[in-house]
Amino acid sequence: MLTEIDRKIAHEFQRRLKAVVPVLDLRVFGSRARGDAMPDSDLDIFIEVETLTPQLRQRISEIAWEVGFELDRVISTTVTTRDQLEHGAMGANPLILDIEREGIRP
Repeated sequence: MLTEIDRKIAHEFQRRLKAVVPVLDLRVFGSRARGDAMPDSDLDIFIEVETLTPQLRQRISEIAWEVGFELDRVISTTVTTRDQLEHGAMGANPLILDIEREGIRP
């Protein structure tokens, strides 16, 4: 269960991210999605994109830092591609299974 402020932060991050790259999926997961976050817990966000270059990964990190700094929340991203999910080891990763189960789309 996301708080209103966490939902606002996730929406702002998503808005800025979509201006840079087509996002296939974006979900908040972890303690903030479960509703058991501590005040200093980060906001974990899963992002699925079609293709991922080192430059794009860097830009996603920059956007996360910018939004987090402006809205006083550390944003931690997990970024992958559809191909990695469907054909790579990432699809069987326990973290991905947790995200599928508990992740919240803002």
